[in-house]
Amino acid sequence: MLHSRTIGRGPRLVLAHGFTQNGNCWGRFAQRLAERFEVVLVDLPGHGLSAHDDADLWESAELLTAVGGPATYIGYSMGGRVSLHASLRHPEVVERLVVIGATAGLDTGEERQARIDADEALATKLETIGLSAFLDAWLANPLFAGLPEEAACRVERESNRTEGLAASLRACGTGTQDSLWAELAGMAQPMLAIAGSNDAKFSVLGQRLAEEVGSATGSPAVFHQVPGTHAVHLEAPDAVADAVEDWLDQLR
Repeated sequence: MLHSRTIGRGPRLVLAHGFTQNGNCWGRFAQRLAERFEVVLVDLPGHGLSAHDDADLWESAELLTAVGGPATYIGYSMGGRVSLHASLRHPEVVERLVVIGATAGLDTGEERQARIDADEALATKLETIGLSAFLDAWLANPLFAGLPEEAACRVERESNRTEGLAASLRACGTGTQDSLWAELAGMAQPMLAIAGSNDAKFSVLGQRLAEEVGSATGSPAVFHQVPGTHAVHLEAPDAVADAVEDWLDQLR
């Protein structure tokens, strides 16, 4: 069983974090949502206090839904990909889906192999230089250029295990992900895709997700941009929380 903790009361939201984070990294975004909702903060495999280091994306989705139960699932980056897998495997559990800076996978085998090779190099680097130095390099990525130091959850990231993060890279990196684009048309749940306006890559992917999801079933899917870069829920937590709450209110 994955480790989790719960804050707030109300309709249930399950939050799945990104790579190098854990369930304690949601900051003000989670606190805002907890004013109206029961918020379940999950440590994904290889992160925080959770084991299952070698779980792939499908296995991670099974573990996530087992601990989260029927709810609206909100996933950021890697957590968005896990949540997307969960929504396709268990539509009876993932009642609504919000993804922040996520993708349904790379389109070609060549792209996937290149990403697997890149993630293997990253995992080896992590094991070689250690977690602290790796986080220095990771947070210097242009994807996080708009992330203020006080919102970077550096202390929480430092609490992860080197071996858990390396295993997660190898098992759940984007290169290991099956391309799910063809399956999205049959997705029955409503979905909200969010991306930062300065995150060009994931804005394109978010728009594509919204266009593809539910095209066969008629399930509503929406793309929403918020000013910021990749970790937009940490850069602009109130704006992203507003977007999520407004969307849920419209569905009701």
